Amino acid sequence: MNGVAVEDRLRITEIFLSLQGETSFSGLPTVFVRLTGCPLRCGYCDTAYAFSGGDLMPRADIVARVRGFGVQHVTVTGGEPLAQPGAGPLLVSLCDAGFTVSLETSGALDVSRIDVRVVKILDLKTPGSGEVVRNLWSNLAHLTDQDQVKFVVCNRVDYDWAKLKCDEYGIYDRVAEVLFSPSSGQLAPRDLADWILSDRLPVRLQLQLHKLLWGDEPGR
Repeated sequence: MNGVAVEDRLRITEIFLSLQGETSFSGLPTVFVRLTGCPLRCGYCDTAYAFSGGDLMPRADIVARVRGFGVQHVTVTGGEPLAQPGAGPLLVSLCDAGFTVSLETSGALDVSRIDVRVVKILDLKTPGSGEVVRNLWSNLAHLTDQDQVKFVVCNRVDYDWAKLKCDEYGIYDRVAEVLFSPSSGQLAPRDLADWILSDRLPVRLQLQLHKLLWGDEPGR
C-alpha cells in the first residue's frame, strides 16, 4: 500500500453531521464516522449499506474532515468499526485532536485496548437479533463508569433475557447508562416503556431521535 501502514487508512462509508439519536448524548450535534464492514448480520440491521464498498481514506484526512464540521462530539460507528485494524488508532487521533469521542460497537470484538478517553457504547446482542452467540462477555470487564450498554429488544423474550444479563453481570453498577431500544417494526415502544415502568428498571428507553425527525433519509 505504497508504504502506508494498514492502520493509517480506513475504509469509510460516510462522514456526516447530524444529531445524536441515541445514548446519553442524544440530541447533541455530532459528526458520525461510519466505517465499512461488519462480521455480524443482525436481523434488524438498518445499516446494511455499510457492509461493503466505501472509500479508503488516510486517518489524517478523516480527522481533518471531522474538524471541518465545527462540533465537539464525534461518534465512530459502522457496520462494526472494530473490524478494521485502523479503528483504534483513529479513536486515539480523534481524542488527541480534542474531540469528545464515542464508539458504537457490537460487543463481538475485543474492546480491552480502546483508548480510555473514548466512551464505549456496547450493543449486546439479544436472542431476537439472531447473533446472540457473538457476544464477547469478557468485554464487560473492560467497561468503566463512563461507558454505556445497549440492548435492542425485539420482544418479551429479549426483554426478560436483557434483565437477566444485567443482573448476572452486574451491568447496572459497571456503566453510566443501560439503554433499552425497541426494535423498529417488531416491538411497540409503549410496550417496552410499560415493562420498564412495571419492573422499575434503572434503564434509559431510547427511541432513535434521528429517525423520528428524518426517517430513513441518508446521511441523517
